[in-house]
Amino acid sequence: MDLKNWIRDVPDYPRPGILFRDLTPLLADPKALKFAVDSISETYAGKKIDAIAAIDARGFWFGGPVALNLDAAFVPLRKPGKLPPETVGVDYDLEYGSARLEVRSDAFKTGMNVLVVDDLLATGGTAAAAGKLIEQLGASVEAFAFVVELTFLNGRAALEPHSVNALIQY
Repeated sequence: MDLKNWIRDVPDYPRPGILFRDLTPLLADPKALKFAVDSISETYAGKKIDAIAAIDARGFWFGGPVALNLDAAFVPLRKPGKLPPETVGVDYDLEYGSARLEVRSDAFKTGMNVLVVDDLLATGGTAAAAGKLIEQLGASVEAFAFVVELTFLNGRAALEPHSVNALIQY
């Protein structure tokens, strides 16, 4: 199945000159969504994955179902103030400013293998911050998995030396 058929291009969003890749048509089609979730899951089936860390908020769309498929814990990595105390966080830079990711301080146990899931890899800043947060709590990042990768932004470089998988590349 060619998942690009379910990705809508939205020119000049969220600002002029940006071509936004909209995944909501993929979410609206049960077969395409199942294919995406199953494709990510199959890549990591048989590997020791203790938890899926999904990035707020679009990573939740795929992370939860992948966690169920892999019989792994689901851990949401959230924007500040969205989780009850006690949390830990990491600040990071974006293309248009800065941001912060937080997680419950007890979300990961030392030695856990974690798969980070998000909808889209652009510059890699958010995903790299997720990896730092996971490792800060003593767990290990097994790999990063995305539905879409914008290769021209070279986000993989920010995630080295970790393995990166994307179902669709532009």
